[in-house]
Amino acid sequence: MASLSSRFNQYRIMWVLVFFDLPTETKTDTKNYRKFVKGLEQDGFDRFQWSIFMRHCPSMDNANVHIKRVKSMLPPKGHVCILHLTDKQFGMMEVFLSRKKEDTPEIHQQLELF
Repeated sequence: MASLSSRFNQYRIMWVLVFFDLPTETKTDTKNYRKFVKGLEQDGFDRFQWSIFMRHCPSMDNANVHIKRVKSMLPPKGHVCILHLTDKQFGMMEVFLSRKKEDTPEIHQQLELF
């Protein structure tokens, strides 16, 4: 059995980021936009910026599950990108708000039942 530290380290834990630019010119476009955002939120994604959502995943296998879900709810029009990073890579991100450096977004504690 793998030790807890080897199972949950900065190189195994993943972050999934979803970037999107969706049209909202028509009522149908707006409805598709809202449905996509609601689907992301229901799948545990948090808004990072207006059109960027992120989700913490304990492993690449778990990240693939959520990536597959995002792909299943892609809207008919627009531009969507999915990026996955290790926790180590995510932790090297620098975040600024009006030239003031902010802390990296808070990591949610992931519970695992055996």
